[in-house]
Amino acid sequence: MLAVSVVLPACGRMDLLDRSLDALMRQRLDPRSYEIIVVDGEPNHHTQHLVAGWRTRTLERGPRLSYVANPGPRGPAAARNRGWRAARADIVAFTSDEAVPAAHWLAEGLAAFRDDVDVVCGRIDAPVPVHPTDRQRSAHAHAQLDLTSASCFIRKPVLERMDGFDECFSVQRGADADLHFRLLEHRVRLGRAPQALAVHPVRPAPRGASLLQIRHAVFDALLYKKHPALYRQKIEAHPCWGHYAAVAALLLTARLCAQRLHGAARSLSHVAEMVFTSALLPPLAVFWRPAGAVRYRVRFA
Repeated sequence: MLAVSVVLPACGRMDLLDRSLDALMRQRLDPRSYEIIVVDGEPNHHTQHLVAGWRTRTLERGPRLSYVANPGPRGPAAARNRGWRAARADIVAFTSDEAVPAAHWLAEGLAAFRDDVDVVCGRIDAPVPVHPTDRQRSAHAHAQLDLTSASCFIRKPVLERMDGFDECFSVQRGADADLHFRLLEHRVRLGRAPQALAVHPVRPAPRGASLLQIRHAVFDALLYKKHPALYRQKIEAHPCWGHYAAVAALLLTARLCAQRLHGAARSLSHVAEMVFTSALLPPLAVFWRPAGAVRYRVRFA
């Protein structure tokens, strides 16, 4: 009798998937009591061969390991839905190919279930240095969320009742938050297992990665539309007025630059000078004009 099914989405990152499978094979749990379902979000023979290799090596002493292709729709929510629907156990454990579950992860997660608990939230540890980069700080903040699909355990009947993850969210955080909010709204009983630990190392990112990640903000609108009160309570208490103010400042700078260039020379060097100085003129003017007012003791701004 299987106690738990582990759903592990993969997306072509062989080294990360191999590391996660190695951790899952070392769980301090009877191998006959759990299964691992690798859901390939980018179906390819490399992932299939990697899973087949692990299956061959652990056939006699490891848990049941299966490979499920997910040709579409894309995204972690769709992969996790395909995984839990193929699960044979009553409890489904979710993790990520970026995570490394500790040896006691499954045992601690299962031990936290009671008759009055339908969902158990495990713990994520995203180690960062004392002075982290912006990406490292964001990853650490994500690890502190109440529920993350990199380390959680949910009864399959609850997933069936909730229809799993909303596949409209093609990024993990939006899908995780939406499921968490729906569980709260339906008064599903949640428990915590802080000892059910999965380490989530922060991978190096190319310069300017934040400019690519910001596009995920489009899903904030969907999350707010579905759960306005919980969104303001747990995600963002107020709109990001600072962002709008920065855009307004950029627009005013562009307008000032256009005014100064009107009828003026359009050589590359002159245009570059106008762009650069137009960004500096307003703050300098805000400094020097009040400085003159103080010096000459006059109300002037």
